[in-house]
Amino acid sequence: MRLVLPRLYVILDAALLTIPETECARQLVDAGVRLLQYRNKTASPRDLLESSKRLSAELLPRKVTFIVNDRADVAALAGASGVHVGQEDLGVEEARAIVGPSKLVGVSTHNRAQFEQAAATSADYIAVGPVFSTSTKSNPDPVVGTEFIRQVRPLTDKPIVAIGGITLERASEVVRAGADSVAVISDILGAREPGARAGRYVEMLETANHATGV
Repeated sequence: MRLVLPRLYVILDAALLTIPETECARQLVDAGVRLLQYRNKTASPRDLLESSKRLSAELLPRKVTFIVNDRADVAALAGASGVHVGQEDLGVEEARAIVGPSKLVGVSTHNRAQFEQAAATSADYIAVGPVFSTSTKSNPDPVVGTEFIRQVRPLTDKPIVAIGGITLERASEVVRAGADSVAVISDILGAREPGARAGRYVEMLETANHATGV
């Protein structure tokens, strides 16, 4: 059965949070967010695990899919829904061996070769980007644009997650190009009221669902 991801995929990047991650997560879930990833590039393994455990305890009882960035071991120990790996992290199958067959494994790709490679693995979904220029990565990969989503859409029936510089104004364009889900970081976390901003995405993407017949 084909995996169906929520249209909105919010990445809780610790570097951008102004309130505790569990509090921010609670606001986002109250606004209708059902898919969250926790990314913390600077925390010690112990702190990352503690934060991930707190988020698991907060999110899983509310039927929210919770993904840990990079660290399959932390995802497994925290009881998260899965792990998301990049090109420099463990490969998909190595991550899968750690989290187990019932958990989600997502992978980031930045060009067609990486996408084709990911499509041939057991990855549950494939992220592509940056679709637009982004400020949340210190050394971002070249921008791929929405045309890239159109090019790779026929190559797999796995869900495609678009990431990189996505704003409320651009999100429906990305869905129309063939993305199943849009990953948003700064346009939500940087808002004065992240929950309210996320709620606008949920509403708008629901409209996009009807427009695309999903």
